[in-house]
Amino acid sequence: MAPGAARDRATDRRVSSGRCRQGLAAAALAGVLLATGAPTAGAAEPFGFVALGDQPYGHEARTGPAYRRLIELINAEGLPFAIHVGDLKDGLTDCTDELYDRQYAYFQSYSSALVYTPGDNDWTDCRRQSADPLERLAALRSRFFSTRASLGQRPLATERQGESQPAHARYTENRRWWHGGVLFVTFHTVGPDDNDDAQAPAERAERAGRLAANVAWLQDSFALARRQRAAALVLATQADPLHRPEQPGGAARVRKPFRALYDGTVLPLVRSAGVPVLLVHGDSHHFITDQPFMGIDGKRLPNLWRLEVPGERRMHAVAVQVDPRAPSPFRFRLIWNPMSPDPS
Repeated sequence: MAPGAARDRATDRRVSSGRCRQGLAAAALAGVLLATGAPTAGAAEPFGFVALGDQPYGHEARTGPAYRRLIELINAEGLPFAIHVGDLKDGLTDCTDELYDRQYAYFQSYSSALVYTPGDNDWTDCRRQSADPLERLAALRSRFFSTRASLGQRPLATERQGESQPAHARYTENRRWWHGGVLFVTFHTVGPDDNDDAQAPAERAERAGRLAANVAWLQDSFALARRQRAAALVLATQADPLHRPEQPGGAARVRKPFRALYDGTVLPLVRSAGVPVLLVHGDSHHFITDQPFMGIDGKRLPNLWRLEVPGERRMHAVAVQVDPRAPSPFRFRLIWNPMSPDPS
């Protein structure tokens, strides 16, 4: 499906822990780095990757078979990596170590590389189960982000934020890597409001620190893309920053909790980048591809596209084709899961 104001709301065996595999993969990173390093002249060849998020939601007995089927379908695509944009559980399921370990095992069953960035259900919403969100965030970091390697059976060597910005070393989930002359960047925002309603002082301090880290990481990444003459950028995060447009195809407004990050950083960086940029996010669970962001002149930003991945009971994924030289540089195809609890 080509980008534009396209909305398709009608599309809205076993895994092993594999934790030892990541340790073995980390020892082989020197070889992987050659495949994920900065671009060389003429490197912008078309390629694809998979995007998904906001799944699996619900108890393992109910959702496990459908999620395993989706992983099989993604593996059959044979693409070099997938990006999971957070919410590896629903907001009511207990935030236990056992659940984290099960989802880690699922991520390790992807036959290529899997890059993950956290969502609100994964840690901020854990207060609903009387768990400490900050302790749960630390638990996520220790399980999923302890090395430079991504997850999956053929992991990528990614750069963590602290390696170029030591002041933000705690944000090990903020990653970037190159593929085909394109710079991929993850940054950590969570739905629905980026924990803006947090009452605990420690959580409010966490949000302020994370915002500062995201701003610094995005600024540095766009500067890197400019120095290395990236053909395009792909940004991935969990939170949906937009109010829904009143009319299909209409412009969407950035919601208040995200204005400092988007109006102050993301959109100005995109305007000055001069290359195609794709924002991939989840949180709202519908399959949407469009160009809803407005520039300071009141017109759509012509070089910024958005992909919102399906999720919740819509257990599908999206294959993204990237060709920076094409008039429509990003093209999207739903990876349809016939076992989805809600196929619509």
